[in-house]
Amino acid sequence: MTDTNTPRPTGDRLLAMLAALDNPHRLRIIAALASGGRNYISQLARDLGISRPLLHLHLQKLEHAGLVTSQLELSHDGKALNYFEASPFELLLTPASIAAAASTLTPNPDQS
Repeated sequence: MTDTNTPRPTGDRLLAMLAALDNPHRLRIIAALASGGRNYISQLARDLGISRPLLHLHLQKLEHAGLVTSQLELSHDGKALNYFEASPFELLLTPASIAAAASTLTPNPDQS
């Protein structure tokens, strides 16, 4: 059963979301944040076994797609920590939902 109150993503947002999820590292990041809650980049990198620079690149893509959010906070010792958490989202992919999203795509300027 789907929640009819959940807004459907526009075509452009759907493409960004699918592109962001098209990577095993990014799926693992979403899974870690969904199961473990919000986390800061250094701890998340250790938990996932990937470098901080690589994790940062993946988090940027996920954040751009609206799948994660970040918040900069100061720790008790004064260090700035960037915490990330999974954003609530639901994707229901059916032919009808794809058709609805496709009707809202930004026109391709190359086709003019």
